[in-house]
Amino acid sequence: MSETRLNRRFTLAARPQGTPTARHFHFETQPVPEPGDGQVLLRTRYLSLDPYMRGMMDEAGPGYAPAVRLGQTMVGGTVSVVEASRNPRFSVGQLVLSNSGWQDYALSDGADLTPLGEMAQPSLALGGLGMPGFTAYVGLLDIGEPKPGETVVVAAATGAVGSVVGQLAKLKGARVVGIAGGADKCRHAVEVLGFDACLDHREPDLKSRLAAACPDGIDVYFENVGGEVLDAVLPLLNQHARIPVCGFIAHYNQPRGGEASVDKRTQLLGVILARRVRMQGFIILDHYATRFADFRRDMAQWIDEGRIVLIEDIVDGLEQAPDAFIGLLQGRNFGKLVVRVSD
Repeated sequence: MSETRLNRRFTLAARPQGTPTARHFHFETQPVPEPGDGQVLLRTRYLSLDPYMRGMMDEAGPGYAPAVRLGQTMVGGTVSVVEASRNPRFSVGQLVLSNSGWQDYALSDGADLTPLGEMAQPSLALGGLGMPGFTAYVGLLDIGEPKPGETVVVAAATGAVGSVVGQLAKLKGARVVGIAGGADKCRHAVEVLGFDACLDHREPDLKSRLAAACPDGIDVYFENVGGEVLDAVLPLLNQHARIPVCGFIAHYNQPRGGEASVDKRTQLLGVILARRVRMQGFIILDHYATRFADFRRDMAQWIDEGRIVLIEDIVDGLEQAPDAFIGLLQGRNFGKLVVRVSD
């Protein structure tokens, strides 16, 4: 009699008020499901952990996708292998990009799967060759439109998105100033990623240090953090500056509203108007149909040529996902954060 295989998974146990903790996640096991007609059974090899997941834990969700329900498997992009197939489009052993979430196994009808083919480093499909890299590509090139000699500023400079933003800006001939948390990250941004300068936001007086690093002002600010970084950037924006907005991680664990936020909004609107700033939010899901093929072609070429360096922060074991995710929101990761779920 064969032993029943078990699927491990993390579900949302409670909605956090502020920073998530271990109690907001519930670990459980259940039998591995069997695929029905037209379905495939996927086994997760790599799980992507990304800041947007924090918004998915709130009752209202992030506004562009449904919130995770209590008791539902935590969402997340994955690189998975087809373990069993009753779908003629997919064969056993095939590697696919999927949305299996925080679990070992998942069923799919194939509609949300992207075949990956042969990849020496499949986890890159979740980072530099996947959603974070694509976010950097569309946000910087289509909205930021950096020109030779302009100054580009990006925070979370060694993160999955920011590290690619800075390198793409250098490819376009811009001067790049990064902002990161810690001397080691800043050193990496300059010495490995090729940034012109990088400032440690943990050190005092970020505003004056940023002003000194950007003597000609700021032409493009890639907004993925908010908070004190945005405060430091606003006075330095040049006329006709561009601000692509893909997130604001500094605020994800904070309650919204209040008198202080009103003051900040007033200051922001004043700068946008007076300096003719273009500030555009974008959701990367909107661009896959029109820009993803170009991105994969360009990024693969730049990586092969050594013009783009990708750094991964790989954590071993599904059981480590909650702690790794909490660390991501605190800036503990170095590069694209990925959980290696199985070999």
